[in-house]
Amino acid sequence: MLEPTFEGQPLRMDPRIRFETKEQSNARRREAFLALSPAERFAWFLRSFDRRTPMSRSEGSGRFLIRRTRDPLR
Repeated sequence: MLEPTFEGQPLRMDPRIRFETKEQSNARRREAFLALSPAERFAWFLRSFDRRTPMSRSEGSGRFLIRRTRDPLR
């Protein structure tokens, strides 16, 4: 099978992207969460509040601004 390339370089899929059903995704996430220790689960719970940042509305334009606050992979 041929590997897709761009300008001679192989194309690699971003590992954060998955093609799965909602049920498969929920099952995978549930298993990963249950594999954590109780202390890790509590820390995850506390960090989850940081991820819920509301979108702010730019003044007068009627458009939403989405601000990226941090990159979890770096």
